[in-house]
Amino acid sequence: TVEETEQLMELDKLLRSTDFRTRIEGTMLLLDHCKSSPQLISTNIVQIFDVFMLRLQDYNKKVRQKALEVLALMISMLRGALNPVLISVVAAVTDNLNSKNSGIHAA
Repeated sequence: TVEETEQLMELDKLLRSTDFRTRIEGTMLLLDHCKSSPQLISTNIVQIFDVFMLRLQDYNKKVRQKALEVLALMISMLRGALNPVLISVVAAVTDNLNSKNSGIHAA
């Protein structure tokens, strides 16, 4: 629908922002959509994760940590819908296990 398309465009815009606070806001919006519209996220999982994966590898530690925390919550909500993006998610999470930042490593 038009409303769903607008929601996806807004999410994409926030996740791609040059401002780290806006990228965090986009990450939180993704979590909200997972809670309120899991079907929307599941249907568009590859498109969404193409952008969200950038946040899991973000140069800003705060953004990366928030993205990892949100991912942990999203896994239980999306379950099988994550199958198409599972390999890239595991790779990104594994890369973060090597982080010297304790917050990122813990997340």
